[in-house]
Amino acid sequence: MITARLDPKEFLKALRAKVAGREPVMIASAGSGLVAQILEEQGVDFINTFSGARLRSNGMGTMSMLWPILDSNEQTLRYTREDIMPAVRGKASICACLNANDPLKDMRVVLDDCLRMGVTSVSNIGPSVSYVDAGSEIKKVLTSAGITLDNEIEMLKLAREMGLITVGLAFTVEDSLRIVDEARPDVFCYHAGTTKGGRKGYDDGTTIADTARTTEEAYRAIRAVDPDVILLGHGAAMETPEDAQFMLDNTSGDGFWTGSSTERLPIERAVTEAAARFKSLKFSK
Repeated sequence: MITARLDPKEFLKALRAKVAGREPVMIASAGSGLVAQILEEQGVDFINTFSGARLRSNGMGTMSMLWPILDSNEQTLRYTREDIMPAVRGKASICACLNANDPLKDMRVVLDDCLRMGVTSVSNIGPSVSYVDAGSEIKKVLTSAGITLDNEIEMLKLAREMGLITVGLAFTVEDSLRIVDEARPDVFCYHAGTTKGGRKGYDDGTTIADTARTTEEAYRAIRAVDPDVILLGHGAAMETPEDAQFMLDNTSGDGFWTGSSTERLPIERAVTEAAARFKSLKFSK
């Protein structure tokens, strides 16, 4: 199996042309080769690989990756190399979501491994310290231990120097502005919160109108720092294609990022329906 490889510069050039033509940019996560293959066939621009997606494919929630039950970077690199790269055809940019706060890894080596296997973009969401509530006691403890957003910013800066497309992500406006200002990522996604719906979703009552409003507020602040960054929205009440359309119609962003919406939720629904129909079969008299 030899997977075709993208030229990051040419891909980014085409992506910017797409933005200029007002075609929505789409990033989607894949926890398996089959999902990645389908996403690529449907024309998704970026396919994310990260430990949260891998755990979702095993029936766990995305936030499971925050617990010390696995080596997040090792998990991401291994399944990207073994499951994802052999399944795709080099049309979408494979984006590895990395844990820049891994104390046992030199991120330059990790980025070299990404380049060697054909990954053309990276993100800081694997996981990001931005997941943790600002001002919380655990955030203070993590910071004192050297687990900081600074490391994620430095990883994104290094990745860009090494020729990778960089995709920044954060949960707060404050973190978003730091990443955009200091790392200057090619693409930035404002994460409005854990996606609701299905078995492992989280619903805090936020509506799609709420999601669009808070996302647009973040977009405006971010564009004041870097008007050229490609902006995407993700999470919270953006669960369905109709929700994503609402985001496109009611924000000034350039597209959207789907995770559970094009992976966990469709699989839950399709397998549940198919299994139920098979289980309902009876012997004909």
